[in-house]
Amino acid sequence: MSLSVVYSRAGGLEAPLVTVEVLLTNGLPSLGIVGLPETAVKESKDRVRGAIINSHFEFPVRRITINLAPADLPKEGGRFDLAIALGILLSSKQLELSYDTKPIVKTSEQENRHHNPVEQYEFVGELALSGELRAVDGILPIAIQANKNNRILIVPEDNGIEASLIKGLTVYTAKHLLDVCAFLKGEIELNQPEKKKITGQELYSICMSDIYGQQNAKRALEIAAAGQHSLLMKGPPGTGKTMLASRLVTILPNMSDDEAEEVAAIRSICGERVNSDNWSIRSFRVPHHTASGVALVGGGSYPKPGEISLAHHGVLFMDELPEFSQKVLEVLREPLESGRIAISRAAKKAEFPASFQLIAAMNPCPCGYWGDSHNTCRCTSEQVQRYQNKLSGPFLDRIDMHIEVPAVSHHDLQQNSNLIESSNAVKKRVINAQERQKSRRNHCNAHLSNKEIEEDCHLSESNQKVLEKTMKKMKLSARAYHRILKLARTIADLDNCKEIQLHHLTESIGYRKIDHFQ
Repeated sequence: MSLSVVYSRAGGLEAPLVTVEVLLTNGLPSLGIVGLPETAVKESKDRVRGAIINSHFEFPVRRITINLAPADLPKEGGRFDLAIALGILLSSKQLELSYDTKPIVKTSEQENRHHNPVEQYEFVGELALSGELRAVDGILPIAIQANKNNRILIVPEDNGIEASLIKGLTVYTAKHLLDVCAFLKGEIELNQPEKKKITGQELYSICMSDIYGQQNAKRALEIAAAGQHSLLMKGPPGTGKTMLASRLVTILPNMSDDEAEEVAAIRSICGERVNSDNWSIRSFRVPHHTASGVALVGGGSYPKPGEISLAHHGVLFMDELPEFSQKVLEVLREPLESGRIAISRAAKKAEFPASFQLIAAMNPCPCGYWGDSHNTCRCTSEQVQRYQNKLSGPFLDRIDMHIEVPAVSHHDLQQNSNLIESSNAVKKRVINAQERQKSRRNHCNAHLSNKEIEEDCHLSESNQKVLEKTMKKMKLSARAYHRILKLARTIADLDNCKEIQLHHLTESIGYRKIDHFQ
């Protein structure tokens, strides 16, 4: 009987540690994998057999039991192939480790692993039948967790650049199973990917200065960016709604290292390659209106993130909003409030971050020209009402700002240098406003709790009466009341004012005037 232990990691944002235990015993030749393996994991026995034989090793003609612990954690994908192959070679004594490997000691409390060199490594990679290593998805969360556990990570060459983005992590890359074996035997040195410097700068080819006219819409966009407020733009076709929405990311502050790492981990498990060029770029996701609820919030037998999680710390732009299925729109209500989405399936339950900024755009009617002074609307009043009723009251109530984006006149299209501002100029004001907010509460105004609203959004007696009168006249909900206060607080922060003034409050109220469509 011979037992070996090799470490790997499962997929997902948490990337839990998986201990690969390989036991060789006497009996009829067989290979069994236990520990809740799904189909791709079960099929690894054929890939591993081919890789071992084609690497000029002997596949043991014995009873082989492979346990992927913990037993109650579902395992998926081909990421365990390399660890399983090494476990078989260690158990069959075909791979003799070099005990000259220096142990990694990053803290005085860390266990000295010199007595068993393989304990200081984690192995991730899919094997080809030839023994070559193939890249796997979700390498970044694995790298983060390996670094926290002070272990060296060995990955396929194509995953090396992505894994090397984690500061402090020692990562080696290999092309073939034989390379890993020779490294563990002390015969060769594996390559370490070059750690490229991450500047933290976000470079965009678009700018706010590209937009002529639409001063009111640009003002609303600046306020939305300053407080991380959601925004709905309503107007006829061709008025620049999509153009405005795409410029929002150019005026948002750069992500912190922690935020960038969290966003990159989500991208990684969704199969997107992450590198130093797009490390700190905020996401701008534009799902098509035919997208399903699962595509937006995530799902599957083994849950994966959806569009709202891919837009974490970024922007989710939903164009042609009424064309989305009403059921799809309703699934956004909870994550808009909580900033997270929990997905429960029979096999697994997963929770993903979803703190996104919603920007939506819509036409006023099916033909798009209802209320437009430049074009004639062809829709009946019933068609207009039916179109606008596709958006439920509770959903609209959760959107902080509602604005009209009218058609741009020929005069507005003539460049006026006095009204043109670059994204960098607007971004400076946004950063200053957010710094005021975070010095108060360590988060932006859109996320203020009811208690924090009472403390930070205090109104004078006269301003309170104005707001109460507005609430009765517009028949707004308590949620809309709080959102008006949070929006007014953001406008005051942009003006560098400690107290909310009347003009801050009235401007905030103005962004709820189309709260209920006429």
